[in-house]
Amino acid sequence: MIIRPNLHWFRMLLAWRGSVLPRLLPRLFMIFCISVVAVAAHEHILKVTVRLSPVPFSLIGIALAVFLGFRNNASYDRWGEARKLWGQLLNEARSMTRQALTLPRQALDPADVHKFVHVLGTLPHALRHQLRKTDPAEDLAARLPEPLLERVMTARYRPAALMLWLGEWVQRHARTDAIDQMAVLAFDRNLNGLSDVIGGCERIVSTPLPFAYSVMIHRTVYFFCASLPFGLVDSIGIFTPLFSVFVAYTFMAHEAIAAQIEEPFGTDDNDLALTVMSFYIEDALRDLLGEPQLEVARPGQEDYVLN
Repeated sequence: MIIRPNLHWFRMLLAWRGSVLPRLLPRLFMIFCISVVAVAAHEHILKVTVRLSPVPFSLIGIALAVFLGFRNNASYDRWGEARKLWGQLLNEARSMTRQALTLPRQALDPADVHKFVHVLGTLPHALRHQLRKTDPAEDLAARLPEPLLERVMTARYRPAALMLWLGEWVQRHARTDAIDQMAVLAFDRNLNGLSDVIGGCERIVSTPLPFAYSVMIHRTVYFFCASLPFGLVDSIGIFTPLFSVFVAYTFMAHEAIAAQIEEPFGTDDNDLALTVMSFYIEDALRDLLGEPQLEVARPGQEDYVLN
């Protein structure tokens, strides 16, 4: 994810990092070449002349814009829901940390409470690696004790394994009456909230937008952009390549942005910065324990690439 301060309107025109333009350059060059061919055919340089009426392009363009808008809205809904789920993860984790520090009827071993909070702070890292299908061994080894690390690494769903341990911690202290039943219910509500977060993230990852719908829009966009120069050449002549490339950039960029944010847990420029968010959540819990601040990259005067 690219995070940068608000840019002046002119600098925004020249922004490169974080835009989809670098990916589109080869495709736009293809449209430019097709436009040159259309102009050459119109001027009878080539033996074959292809001329199309611009009226159908106006109708198709309006319909295509509507479909692209729907596609972008659907993709942004997934991106927005993913961000809300990670916000809920922070809230639930903070609530459980506060409960572990304040709800026990008798003082618990501070080291035991800190262990609980540190395991809770490991949960975002485990979830991040599960969503991105990456190896969590290094992050988990730096945060979990050896017996729990072995147990978690043997599990297929490691965030769920960490939640199971958190529930066992609550139950262990409930048996000694250090935590009463009302407090157990409070912990359980937050554990259920964490389960909702994990399940919601898994649902987004495992349920992409229907492939047939994406293919239909993709084919229509490229057919429209490739044939547009032949509909413009009669009216604007040598300016056809310029306007064709601009229109193609508009439609192709919308499709490319929708394809990026459709999978919000990836590592593209416009995906969620899960690595930094994981450290933010862990740091928020450490702050409640009075521990030193973690070093986390923060946006400043220049743009930052967060993943």
